[in-house]
Amino acid sequence: MSAAALLPNDTAGVCPVLAPAASVAHGIVSQAVLTAPGLRVTLLRFAAGQELSEHTSSARALVQVLSGRGDFTFHGQTRQLSAGDLLHLPPKLPHAVRAVEAMSMLLTQATAAEK
Repeated sequence: MSAAALLPNDTAGVCPVLAPAASVAHGIVSQAVLTAPGLRVTLLRFAAGQELSEHTSSARALVQVLSGRGDFTFHGQTRQLSAGDLLHLPPKLPHAVRAVEAMSMLLTQATAAEK
């Protein structure tokens, strides 16, 4: 059973995404912030050195780095992003991420509305 999202999808709400969280000693911790038709927002926290190997997604993605730094690889190039940077990834673009230091990021995924 998965944990409930931090925000309900049927009413207005507020949740802190910059609030201090317990540090992640190993691995990657994710928390659903909002799940609604065509939209998913996830808060991810990476321990230093953790990575997601190259993958694709059918969703359009916006990645906002909230704290720390990470190497993001796409289009065959690696860019280091840090707190305050925003990355757009179109659907089906191969990409990977590695936390250079402990890092948190907000991932917003949008899919086309079904007709």
